[in-house]
Amino acid sequence: MDLLNHLVDLFGQNGYAAVFLALMLCGAGAPLPEDITLVAGGIITGLGYGDVHTMVGVGMAGVLVGDSTMFLLGRHFGARILRWRFVARLLTPERYAKVQEKFERYGNRMMFVARFLPGMRTAVFITAGATHRVGFFRFLLLDGLAAAISVPLWVYLGYFGAHNHEWLAMWIHRGQTGIWLAIAAALIALAALWWRRKKATRDC
Repeated sequence: MDLLNHLVDLFGQNGYAAVFLALMLCGAGAPLPEDITLVAGGIITGLGYGDVHTMVGVGMAGVLVGDSTMFLLGRHFGARILRWRFVARLLTPERYAKVQEKFERYGNRMMFVARFLPGMRTAVFITAGATHRVGFFRFLLLDGLAAAISVPLWVYLGYFGAHNHEWLAMWIHRGQTGIWLAIAAALIALAALWWRRKKATRDC
């Protein structure tokens, strides 16, 4: 919780702008957990340093601008972006090939799931842009849908747990587990729907 406390102090002194910039850095692959950053943003509103609903909007904006920047850089520079030093640390040629394989297997669903994969998120978004697998507005839709789940969850969790750190620590852990369970359930539902449609097509 040391990182969380440091972020709360930083955001409490600098407000929404600091949260927005921190989330942009998360999108750029900085070693800063996005969920903890959002929780810290929620905490400062619970302590009276802002409005929680505004913080959700700031969180959504920071997340989407950061992600879109990585996607558009990949789209503009293509595979050349792999030569950039900070990108090369995140996306080695082997990892670039592996992400492309994931896209071949799972399609555009990868961009929705990537929002919940801190170690893969930036690599997936850069690859999606560099390989021109999807248009920008489709990317923004998929990423936005995923962010609409994760951003309010973490911000409101911080808001309601601002005065109870033990409760907050417990629910941060439960929240991470809950998101994974929700993703798994969504993927199972999509797979069942796909199988039913395929079966109906064969029967016709």
